[in-house]
Amino acid sequence: MMTESTESPPAVMFFNAADPSGSAGLAADLASCSAVGCHPLPVTTALWVRDTAEIFDTIEIEADAVVEQARAVLEDVEISAWKVGFLGSVDVVNAVAELLADYSQVPLVTYAGNFHVLDESQTDDYIKAMQDLILPQTRVLTGNQSALTQLLLPEWEGEAPPTLDALMQKSQQLGVQYLLVTGIVASEGKVENVLMSPRRVLLRESFELFEAGFTGAGDTLSAVLTAILANGAKLDQAVHEAIEYLDHCLDFGYRPGMGQVVPDRFFWAQPTDEDDEMPGEPGTPTLQ
Repeated sequence: MMTESTESPPAVMFFNAADPSGSAGLAADLASCSAVGCHPLPVTTALWVRDTAEIFDTIEIEADAVVEQARAVLEDVEISAWKVGFLGSVDVVNAVAELLADYSQVPLVTYAGNFHVLDESQTDDYIKAMQDLILPQTRVLTGNQSALTQLLLPEWEGEAPPTLDALMQKSQQLGVQYLLVTGIVASEGKVENVLMSPRRVLLRESFELFEAGFTGAGDTLSAVLTAILANGAKLDQAVHEAIEYLDHCLDFGYRPGMGQVVPDRFFWAQPTDEDDEMPGEPGTPTLQ
């Protein structure tokens, strides 16, 4: 029974696109944040027309409407962290950056991804705006090596991808404090995830490479990392727990349509053989 003294969970604000397929964007943010015990505050920055296979179109939202969504909540709820995902347009990037600057003490996780849905004429300006306005306020920048290269080194023309050190060096120049590079293909069917500071590698973890194609994995990882940081965890521990969470989500992934596999963000609530023998309430994911 609820009482007035009931303590609220940490609140996390997400700036991202609405995804009607439930695969990525705000759908992934909401589920991932809730799954680890935080209260999500979703701010819609664009609308995707998509299914579980691909994004067909992006419907832009006016920057003023994005700011009004966020301001209304920020005047009511104290937030502990926030995440920037897909912002949709340069105008929205400008507006969100101005908003973030008013709360500089709140840690920001920025996810690099979904640049492919932008019109070719928009991409350069969008990336430049992200570099100039969002990255200088970012505590942790995360994404796979390809997306991070497009965001950080858009003019890269080398046959091989830039090294992790090159990505970190550029991140530092743009004001990013920490870089988390995900999905680096390693030997023997493994993928690595590497957390870096300007001075050293803070964490390197490898997991088995899944054969299935997933949608929403990057949004899931960045969202749960933001939520764990909101719970007060130290960065290296938060990244470790977030990567483990994603690994379980992918392991229990399912295919709701004819497209790609969606991570199961509530994998821990699935019934098991033990549950059949000993009925009870499902547990919550372990974050320790």
